[in-house]
Amino acid sequence: MRLLVNPSSVSPKLADLGLLIARVVIGVVLIAHGWQKFHEWTVAGTAESFAGMGVPMASATAAVATWVELIGGAMLIVGLLTPLAALCAAVVMLGAAVFVHLPNGLFVDQGGAELVLALFAGLVLLVVRGGGRVGLDAALFRGGARQPVAAR
Repeated sequence: MRLLVNPSSVSPKLADLGLLIARVVIGVVLIAHGWQKFHEWTVAGTAESFAGMGVPMASATAAVATWVELIGGAMLIVGLLTPLAALCAAVVMLGAAVFVHLPNGLFVDQGGAELVLALFAGLVLLVVRGGGRVGLDAALFRGGARQPVAAR
């Protein structure tokens, strides 16, 4: 029964695998969106779009969103300063939800918030749990990286 309720309590390696998968998948999605803002739309074009959507301080917000998605996504993939990278990205996703997507409902095909909310939830998990034992945090900060805690 413990396996069904809390699988990582049976095998802490399972928790590390789950955190690794979350980090890599979320990181790839963030990089893709950051690259789109940087390369396809440009930061200036993104700022113009943000201004049209009513995003406050559109130029600064566009630059921050672009670089947090690009650099933060890469940091998540390699597991470097995972809680900090995830926190920065979570703030960007929350801003995207509040200022752009929530007024359009839930579904992404209608411009809704489902993607940014799902990313936000995954990022919050990484903020509070850290990146696990597979990544640069664990290699560089052996005693300081937050490790998954097995249930007692």
